[in-house]
Amino acid sequence: MEKTEVQDPEYVRGAFARICKRYSLANHVLSMGTDILWRRKVGRLVAGHKPSRILDVATGTGDLALELQRACPYAEVTGADFCEEMLELARDRGLKKSLVADGLNLPFADDSFDAVTVAFGLRNMSDWKKGLQEMSRVVRPSGFVLVLDFSLPEGVLRRPYAYYLNKILPRIAGILTGQRDAYDYLAGSVERFPSGEAMLDLFGEAGLREQTWKPLTQGIASIYTAKGPVEDF
Repeated sequence: MEKTEVQDPEYVRGAFARICKRYSLANHVLSMGTDILWRRKVGRLVAGHKPSRILDVATGTGDLALELQRACPYAEVTGADFCEEMLELARDRGLKKSLVADGLNLPFADDSFDAVTVAFGLRNMSDWKKGLQEMSRVVRPSGFVLVLDFSLPEGVLRRPYAYYLNKILPRIAGILTGQRDAYDYLAGSVERFPSGEAMLDLFGEAGLREQTWKPLTQGIASIYTAKGPVEDF
């Protein structure tokens, strides 16, 4: 695969299809298991709202959707992804409900879910605002949207983290998955992705309200949440 500087849908789909069998393992190794803790935190946050219907967009191999199933046993959790190969692994791992769907064109009616989540997936969509607008559309006004994704730390950690992201991470991931170029792309996508206040601005443009931002692990990841749009009368 050639390295790309944009989120081309076919490139992204192909990249994830190639790395799907070792995707979760690579994530755990590269983050030294911290990504598991991040998802557990998300699970606790979502469970605190007691949602009945949850949609996990860009669910991939189901890491977050499976955590939501565990944390919210009373809820119906649906995992959606546009890569069938990754969804097959999610089902094998125990994801009860899933479907192939593009995050930019979700096949659900307006106001269908109490919670809509996406972990490390919005960043790979070709239009971040459109992705948030679709999540805003399918979430109920009383519900909420949650995004978990990488961000760039501020201060003294920024330069060493950028070095790790661009030089070390692709090498290790290449050994684990045999697909270094896919991780060259993923590393670059982190640096291009809006974080902090810039992400909150995108939430507002998508119609979401009462946005919050919580940095994790010195800012190398962040959780963003917002309530659904105000209901029209």
